[in-house]
Amino acid sequence: MIQGFATTEGTSNFATKSTAHKDNFRKIHDLTLSNIGIGTYLGNQDLETDRQQKNAIKQSILQGINVIDTAINYRAQKSERTVGKAISELIEDGRIARDQVFVSTKNGYVTNDADMPEDFMQYVMKEFGRKGIVKEGDISAQYNCITIPFLEDQLARSKKNLGLDCIDLMYLHNAVEGQPQMSHDEFIAQLKNIFEFFETKRKEQSIRFYGLATWECFRVSKDKPDFLSLAQVVDLAKEVGGSDHGFRFIQLPYNFSFDQAFMQKNQPVGSTQMTFLESAIHHNIGVFTSVPLMQGKLLEWIKSRPEFSDSSPSVNALQFVRSTPGVLAPLIGQKSESHVEENMQALKIPPYSEHEFSSLLKKLTGGV
Repeated sequence: MIQGFATTEGTSNFATKSTAHKDNFRKIHDLTLSNIGIGTYLGNQDLETDRQQKNAIKQSILQGINVIDTAINYRAQKSERTVGKAISELIEDGRIARDQVFVSTKNGYVTNDADMPEDFMQYVMKEFGRKGIVKEGDISAQYNCITIPFLEDQLARSKKNLGLDCIDLMYLHNAVEGQPQMSHDEFIAQLKNIFEFFETKRKEQSIRFYGLATWECFRVSKDKPDFLSLAQVVDLAKEVGGSDHGFRFIQLPYNFSFDQAFMQKNQPVGSTQMTFLESAIHHNIGVFTSVPLMQGKLLEWIKSRPEFSDSSPSVNALQFVRSTPGVLAPLIGQKSESHVEENMQALKIPPYSEHEFSSLLKKLTGGV
C-alpha cells in the first residue's frame, strides 16, 4: 500500500508547480486544494471504462487537479480501483507524490464487486451475511447500511481498492436519505457512534478527515423529516472529538437547477437563519459539490443563455459553481480525453471575482 496522506507542504508544492492559474487553489484545514475536483460516479463496469477513467484521472491531475472523489459503490468498486491505479502510476513515474493529492471516498451503500461474477445477493450473503458483518434489519430498503461492523469492513475494502494506507477523507454516504425508517433521534444517536468510530480510525491514521456526502438533507426545508442541521452535526463532532475533531467536509448537489444550498435560508446558526453555504462558512466546513452539469442535462440551457461568456457550457457551469461563496470545489465526472481537455480550460482562468459573480447572478435571476 502507498503510505502517507495529503499534507500542508505537499499540496502547497503541487499548487506552486501546477500550470493552472494560481487563483484556482484554496487553502482549508492547512491544505491547498484545487477549486475543481474529479468525480468518478458514472460508467460501465468494464475494462474499457477502467482504462478511460484511469487516463482521465491522470490527465486531470497533471493539469492541476489534486482533489479526487470516489465511493466504494461507484461502478461496484471498480472506480476506487481505477483511482488507486492512476495515483500509483503517477507516483511510480515520479510525476506526483502521495502528499500532493487529496483522495476522498464514501461508505454506506451496499455494493457487490464487479470483478467477481456473482449475483448481487449471493455476494452480499457470502461477504457480509455469513461472516456476521450484517444481520437481518441492518440493510435498509435503499441498500444503505450504517452499522459500525459494516463501515469497518468497507473502510478496509476501500483502502485495499485504492491501494492507500490512509484515506484523506471518508464520507458517510447519503445516510439520512438511505435510512428513512430511522427517526431523527435514532439517526443522531447512530451518527454519534459513527463519529466515535471515525475518530478511532483517525488516531490509527486510516483516515485523516470525515464528512457527510448527502443528497437532500441539507437542502430541504426545516419541516421535512429528512432535514439535518449542520450546527447539530458540528456540535456532535465536537462532543465526540473535541475541538480537533475530524468532521470538516460536506458534499451535496449544487448547480443552476439545484440552488437550495445558496438560496434557501434553512440552517439555524444561533438565533439566525442562514443558507447552507453561509452556515458552512460559519462552521469552517469545506463544501464539495456534486452534479455541476446535472449529468449533462444543463448544457443546452447554458448554451441558450446570453449572460455567459464564449467559454464552453461546461466551463461556464464550473465557473459559476466554484465562484459561489462557500463552495470549495465542484466535482466533475469525465472520462474521454476530449471532455477532460474541454473542462480543464477552467483551470487556465481565475474564478469570478465577488463582483463578477454577483453581476452574473443578478442577470440570471432578473435582478432578484
